[in-house]
Amino acid sequence: MSRLWSRLGARTAAVALLSVGVAGGFYLGEDRETQQQGLTEQVSLEVDRADLAYQRERQAAHQVQFSKQRAAEYQAKLRAKEAAKEAAERARRAEAAAASRKRERAAAANAAAKPYDGPIPASCAEYSGNRKTGCALMISSGFGIAEFPCLEKLWTKESGWNHKASNSSSGAYGIPQSLPGSKMGSVASDWRTNPATQIKWGLGYIKGRYKTPCGAWSYFQNNGHY
Repeated sequence: MSRLWSRLGARTAAVALLSVGVAGGFYLGEDRETQQQGLTEQVSLEVDRADLAYQRERQAAHQVQFSKQRAAEYQAKLRAKEAAKEAAERARRAEAAAASRKRERAAAANAAAKPYDGPIPASCAEYSGNRKTGCALMISSGFGIAEFPCLEKLWTKESGWNHKASNSSSGAYGIPQSLPGSKMGSVASDWRTNPATQIKWGLGYIKGRYKTPCGAWSYFQNNGHY
């Protein structure tokens, strides 16, 4: 803006000098009134020209400033967009890392809680007697065959899979050692002699209290009963 004022001042000074020169020349003539009128018109024209030039320069300076501002705003938008992109990528990586840690913790918890890591039978045909019946009924109850080693160990400890096993001190009876044995009557009245009735009741008891045979076996290992 100081440059504009400097240019305007220069033009104004030039007009003033021209006015003085023209005035001096004209006043030497005879028709002073006519000469004075022409001088006024010339000075006015020069002033108008100087003002027009000044306005054009101001407009050009304003356009330059506006262009600079638009360029700065555009660069700011680019920086903001890039920052948002980087923040989204950081959030994505953090979410992926959290999910990975969660999976690792779950896997570690499952590994720590797994009560049995031995071989899994290919089918119930690997067993015989009450164990074979127990394996088939367990699968029919919705458990996978991988659970049967736990059930086999649990009821081997409890009764040896003997459907007539009786604990004289506690009154527990049958393969699952129901206490009292009459609870198994909720499945069928032949609970004293039918291994299938006892196994069905035992599986229902395990599912309701421990969720899975391996859950029951884990509890048994820690507490000596289930």
